[in-house]
Amino acid sequence: QVQLVESGGGLVQPGGSLRLSCTASGGVFSIYGWYRQAPGQQRELVATITNGGTTRYADSVKGRFTISRDNGKNTVYLQMNSLKPEDTSVYYCYGKKVVTTYWGQGTQVTVSS
Repeated sequence: QVQLVESGGGLVQPGGSLRLSCTASGGVFSIYGWYRQAPGQQRELVATITNGGTTRYADSVKGRFTISRDNGKNTVYLQMNSLKPEDTSVYYCYGKKVVTTYWGQGTQVTVSS
């Protein structure tokens, strides 16, 4: 059974940092990524990483967020630094296995003073 479990969300002050984790089970995933969606907003692709380590970022997070993966642990991370109130959202992890995309349950990130 394929499952992706996220952790690491929470409340942080502007300028602070958080690290999200997503651990996958049930196979090998070629691509991992993070999306986010705020209430009333469209879903936004935040970052992706291939199994070869190639990364891509949304312009809004470049230079502040870093995606990485530990293939031995089947885990993908999103290090978020210099957080801004506009980063407040539910963050969803996804993993692509062959032609199917699987999703985590989402974790809330709130940036507020």
